[in-house]
This record gives sequence, C-alpha cells and structure tokens, in this order.
Amino acid sequence: MTSFEEAETQETVTCLHLTFYHPCQEEKMMFRCLNFHKREQVRADEVAKFGRDSNICHYNLMDARVSRIQFSLQFYRRLHTSEYCFEIKNLSKKTKLTVNQTELDYLNKIDLPWKCIICFGDYQILAEVQEGESLDYFETHLHLAEAPILQERCLPCLPPLQPIPENGISSSFILSQGKSPIEIDENEL
Repeated sequence: MTSFEEAETQETVTCLHLTFYHPCQEEKMMFRCLNFHKREQVRADEVAKFGRDSNICHYNLMDARVSRIQFSLQFYRRLHTSEYCFEIKNLSKKTKLTVNQTELDYLNKIDLPWKCIICFGDYQILAEVQEGESLDYFETHLHLAEAPILQERCLPCLPPLQPIPENGISSSFILSQGKSPIEIDENEL
C-alpha cells in the first residue's frame, strides 16, 4: 500500500457563508473588523457571537446602534441524527432580529434555515450553510455585498405569473369580465 492509500480520510467541514450589507457601509466602515474572504475555524463547542463588544464578540460590527452582543450562532447536532445545524438567538434587548419572516425578541431562538436572510436595523445578512461532517469545528466564510441583499433576492415577492391556457385566454381576464371560469372538454374546442 502507498502512503496515499493509508492516509486518513479527510472530513468535510460545515461552512457558514455570511454575506453582509448595510446602506452606509462605504462611509461608516462598520464592517472594518470583519475578516472577509478568508475561512475561519470555530470550535464546535463555541458560540459565535456578533455585536460591537470586541471583548465578548468574535465578529465585531463597529456601530454604536448595534448591541454589545446582537446575536449568537450555535453549532449543534440534531438528536438521533447525523444532521448538523445552527441555532440563532437574539441577544439584543433593544432590537428585534428577523430571520426570513420570523421575528425574534430578546432571547428568542430558532434553527437557522439552510439559506436565509437575517435582518436587524439596517443590517442585512445572507446566511448559507454548506454541509459537512466534522464534529470538532465548523468554518465561517464572510463576504461583503455591494447591493442590498433583500432587493436582489426579492423576486419571489412579485405576484406569481398566472399560467396561460392553450386557448390563449387567461382566467384572470375572464374573471375581470365578471364571469366565472367554465370547465370545458378540450375536444369541444
């Protein structure tokens, strides 16, 4: 056997990609203490804290309107499964945290969806989880958005397009004429 064949199998690592946006990031530089474009390892038993207090938080936001500890992310494994997840907890007494459409008050926590938008104040953070197998640690990979995340991803907010039947007459057109749709056999056309 070669040394390659005898080598330990490499584990994949769960990675949490976080893309940050704030409308005043150019002039206020509130993300200057974040380490963008470089993966950082976080021990699995540590809690990743975000806020303005550099003595407590590993991820610092340089803004007086941000709480000393704004929120935390904890890595865990679901009971009786091999699935790894993150739990997000709002640690701000003054500011509500929104995860997609779910609003969290102080000390509320939920499982972080695999892809979601976290909002508080004018901050928008796109969180995307890349699955892995490691039990010892996870990684964070921070990115900076040039444009608002909500506007880029808000296409589903538009009204859904209505399918147009083969006869080319939209049911919404018929409904707007005050008539209810009539079911007809396609052989009758």
